[in-house]
Amino acid sequence: MDINPVLDRLGLSGNARVVVFHADDIGMCQSTVTAYADLLAYGMLPAAAVMVPCPWFPAMGALARVQAGHARLDLGVHLTHTSEWQAYRWRPISIVDPASGLLDEEGYFHRLAAPFQQSAETEAVTQEMRAQVERALAAGIDITHIDSHMLALFHPRFLPAYLELANAYQVPALMFRAAAAEALASRYRIGAGFVDFVASLEDRGFPLFDHLHVMSLAEPEGRLEAAVRALEELPPGLSYFVIHPAEDTPELRAIAPDWRCRVADLALFSNPAWQKAVAAAGVHVVGFRVIRDLMRNA
Repeated sequence: MDINPVLDRLGLSGNARVVVFHADDIGMCQSTVTAYADLLAYGMLPAAAVMVPCPWFPAMGALARVQAGHARLDLGVHLTHTSEWQAYRWRPISIVDPASGLLDEEGYFHRLAAPFQQSAETEAVTQEMRAQVERALAAGIDITHIDSHMLALFHPRFLPAYLELANAYQVPALMFRAAAAEALASRYRIGAGFVDFVASLEDRGFPLFDHLHVMSLAEPEGRLEAAVRALEELPPGLSYFVIHPAEDTPELRAIAPDWRCRVADLALFSNPAWQKAVAAAGVHVVGFRVIRDLMRNA
């Protein structure tokens, strides 16, 4: 078995199962902010990432400032270059020139990753990434990592700038080892060269994940059973387990056709039965802060 060096640096054996439970899309709307506050208080969520261009990011920044010093406050920047909903949209914060390729015909981010990847200028993408990180820092967020909304940055044209940004701020960037990278390339139709690009990252000191699991945004029923099954099936290595928690509000229902799944994720991570299942599974739960520390101490 090809052992992830992160496990060794954490002082764990090569057959250990280590998992980061991660909440995406925080700050997208009001109900994600209150959901994050609830999960932070409950204590089952080790990491999350904020969407800086979205309307409710200022409220998320205010919450982070109030909770500064909280042992479980672990926030990254969910680098955002797409705006997927029909009637609820957001724009870049750094540039609004149509020539940048960042905007669709309505003047917002493209709804899907493919048109963004086809039209966006690399320099404009880099500028927008840095602007989002800087705004998060200015809001008082001690960022622990960066990742990519809808994996839009997982494209050979943008990956070098994505990883350069992580290196500049000395934070981990969500990225995967070879086997997971191959699966992602196939599932999300990531461009040729992606797998070759990530092959050398580990030698350069980047912490990489072995496995990815995303809780379905199409099946709200049986959430606990599905999560327990996924947890039991996690193989040895470092796993990234994604949820999209939100409170049930009229705003959320108006925005997101998949709102039931988002509400179900909040209920899941507030459920004592899930807490017991995680404890019984024999997995090591970590956040990004400890991985950031490993990276900075390397």
